[in-house]
Amino acid sequence: MAATIDNSNAVQATKKKHLGIPEAAFVEDVDSFMKQPGNETADAALRRLDEQYQKYKYMELNLSQKKLRLKNQIPQITQTLEILRHMQKKKETTEPMETHFLLADNVYCKASVPPTDKVCLWLGANVMLEYDIDEAQALLEKNLSTASRNLETLVEDLDFLRDQFTTIEVSILPLCKLTQVGLAAGSW
Repeated sequence: MAATIDNSNAVQATKKKHLGIPEAAFVEDVDSFMKQPGNETADAALRRLDEQYQKYKYMELNLSQKKLRLKNQIPQITQTLEILRHMQKKKETTEPMETHFLLADNVYCKASVPPTDKVCLWLGANVMLEYDIDEAQALLEKNLSTASRNLETLVEDLDFLRDQFTTIEVSILPLCKLTQVGLAAGSW
């Protein structure tokens, strides 16, 4: 009984693990697959599999875009954390910190920043908030760990999608052969 519960929990964890991406069914027996509802003809079955394949392609496109955004976001967060750590060291001194900041693309301005314990962070959607350096560092560390964890999950989901592509492609092949045999025999 306990083994059954453990197995069902493992199956549920696997299904939840991939953002609700349905698992592609492998067509082992073409005859039994063709007897399933909705598979009246080989063309209808091929259309269904092709539709599922296209859905996987759409999911892959969306996940790849998210992955790209996260890959750009992680270095920005890391750089901001490094700056905060440097500011934290400098806040103990009385001398101002000399730096260059970005005004526009490839346009920097020299600045002298007095020691401070406050920083402003862009949160997105044209929103900026002022934080203590310690609070800002805690927030950015949390955001960095979340972004890294999300990136790992996206990589796993993309791998899962690639497996589903392979399964669909392998399942389509015998149906294509069946269609060609049916066309040659004149039964389709």
